[in-house]
Amino acid sequence: MRFGPTPLNDAEGAILAHSMRIGTRHLRKGAPLRAEDIAEMARAGLTEVVVAVLDHDDLGENQAAAQLAAAAVSAGIEVSPPHAGRANLIAQSAGVLEIDVEKVNAINGIDPAITLATLPAFARVDQGQMLATLKIIPYAVGAVHVAKAEALMAGALKLHPVKIQTVSLVMSTVDGMKPSLLEKGRRAVEMRLARLGVSLLEYTVVPHKTEAMAGAIAAAKGALVLVLGGSATSDIADVAPEAVRQAGGVVLRFGIPVDPGNLLFIGTADRRPVLGLPGCARALALNGADWVLERLLCDVPVDEAALLRMGVGGLLKEIPTRPQPRRGQSARDTRKVAVILLAAGLSRRMAGRDKLLEPVGEIPMIRHAARAALASKAATVFVALPPRDNARRAALADMAVTVVSAPDFAEGMGASLRNAMAHIGPDYDAVIVALADMPEVTDAHFDALISAYDPTQQREICRALTEDGVAGHPVLFGRRFFENLAAASGDSGGRDIVRTSGDFVFGVKTKGHGAALDLDTPEAWARWHSAEGL
Repeated sequence: MRFGPTPLNDAEGAILAHSMRIGTRHLRKGAPLRAEDIAEMARAGLTEVVVAVLDHDDLGENQAAAQLAAAAVSAGIEVSPPHAGRANLIAQSAGVLEIDVEKVNAINGIDPAITLATLPAFARVDQGQMLATLKIIPYAVGAVHVAKAEALMAGALKLHPVKIQTVSLVMSTVDGMKPSLLEKGRRAVEMRLARLGVSLLEYTVVPHKTEAMAGAIAAAKGALVLVLGGSATSDIADVAPEAVRQAGGVVLRFGIPVDPGNLLFIGTADRRPVLGLPGCARALALNGADWVLERLLCDVPVDEAALLRMGVGGLLKEIPTRPQPRRGQSARDTRKVAVILLAAGLSRRMAGRDKLLEPVGEIPMIRHAARAALASKAATVFVALPPRDNARRAALADMAVTVVSAPDFAEGMGASLRNAMAHIGPDYDAVIVALADMPEVTDAHFDALISAYDPTQQREICRALTEDGVAGHPVLFGRRFFENLAAASGDSGGRDIVRTSGDFVFGVKTKGHGAALDLDTPEAWARWHSAEGL
């Protein structure tokens, strides 16, 4: 491919390198130049234009991208139509993504023009999620390079769909154990399974005794048996692993190089996998058990070598029960926090009016909410909006917020959260999830949550309370919970995470009752306006 300034007389059919405006016409980069385009440029006084000219052995960016992406397709993976040299590989079902890292590295080493970017190996994915993107950097690439990459694409990515649909949970109790702890564990397991569309078949509660646990394991009906002991497993000969052996099974390994989640064991009983969960699995925060459980559900082999390879990138999430020392207030002051303002709701109860455009003082509600967030100590404010809501966008004009489009907004708050979390980089310590229809939430609410957040004191979810202790919004989530937020679904937003992660939740009292006041109906707005004298 030849690239650079070219006389107009030689530019017809070449690819325009940069967008340009000629008179009232806008010529877009990447488009082949037509005779009328050349004539318009000449009338504007131009004598040359920067273009890309394909050689006879080149493939255009879209053709090359489509050809390479098609070569990577395997069961459960589809390709999006190529655009601007990019073709995406999309999951047709939930599952676990296996990556041949050596092949991907080899593809990316053929020529800088060809790039393949993927999710991490063995990432859990949802139906419709992008697995990888194939991007041709320039406007064309040599056919010989495409052929080399094409030969490597087959098998570079493999989507393992869910294979196990029946799961049994065996829980044990010790003296003095609160019933709420059992319920918390069961709920956390159910939500982990739900991420891959699997329901819990049954759960059994027995004393934390080898014989009782062995009987429950043997009687379990699920194709996968999970064991959550009332006391943490401390050795491969401890109660829970020994129960697997007494049930006629084998314990393959105790302990993995992933923290949190070290105290996990894996084995088999009656030709079914058995996974001994660590105590941290009672909370929804990501831990080593998630990685192993997801692979087992998708029938991905989890042998000794696979477990050992988990050590690189082994989470290293800080655990409140044994935190590392901080450097006092200075560390707290440097934390980077984002606000995610959920503003994509349909206002279904507003009789045709948009609650986010209702006046608060002299400005619309959505602008009032964004102003409060911007006035806080948060570093960034993201506002999740429907794709074509021009009125709400106009209300945010000239504000220093980042608008995030939520094309699947009708699903509920979970969709808005997922889209916003895609913009949260690795340098953020926490995010505050806020609703855009709460007129009495101020910058003080956000700042109170930021000040309260402290992982060393087990304050990793900070929830605003009214002055008399009623729980409400906004809610701050520490980095420990980012993956859970990014996988949110339905209309619960982060509510399920708060409900199942009580050990990490800290209530923060705020002035007044604004933390519990959201206005969803014309009548509620009228009462509020009347009370405020508006």
